[in-house]
Amino acid sequence: MDAIDAVAAAAGLAWASGLRLYAVIFLAGMAGRMDWVELPGQLDALEHPAVLAAAGFMLCIEFLADKIPALDSLWDGLHTFIRIPAGALLAAWALADQSAAVMLAGALLGGSLTAGTHLTKAASRVAINASPEPVSNLLVSTSEDGAAIGGLWLAFTYPVLFLVLLVLLVLFMLWLLPRVWRFLSGLLSWVSGKQAPG
Repeated sequence: MDAIDAVAAAAGLAWASGLRLYAVIFLAGMAGRMDWVELPGQLDALEHPAVLAAAGFMLCIEFLADKIPALDSLWDGLHTFIRIPAGALLAAWALADQSAAVMLAGALLGGSLTAGTHLTKAASRVAINASPEPVSNLLVSTSEDGAAIGGLWLAFTYPVLFLVLLVLLVLFMLWLLPRVWRFLSGLLSWVSGKQAPG
């Protein structure tokens, strides 16, 4: 696997981990185990039956938790401390065949990419949960499932195209995240104002 493929794999794993960490680990591990893709670096650890079993179990829990309004936000809150370091680790492992400096840079950039994706997802879901109807939450959750799987497939199949689309997606996240945070701040101020005495 050449350097571009390894970088795309690292970026794809990090980005998709911000959406669906356990699906990423399970699907990448299964794809490697079935010889559908060549996993770069030290990612062959994902093919181990214990890793696949643990990731598959957590994937089932996450799939259900993410479809229930409010529970999805609680799940995202808890996973702030899991997704980001896991995304950094996956990115570093994908670049393990490169130099130690490249591997460390991959961990730093991969963790940042995972954090950006995770925070955009989590903040957007809180905003969506403010809506009283449950359909939008289900639709967004299902589209996130598809985006994580599709993005991971694209990273391994068409790495250059994935990297170009990732740059555009990061620019979109940088545009969207401040707007979502402003909406949430306004919502919080409005709720606090309604609950204040007087």
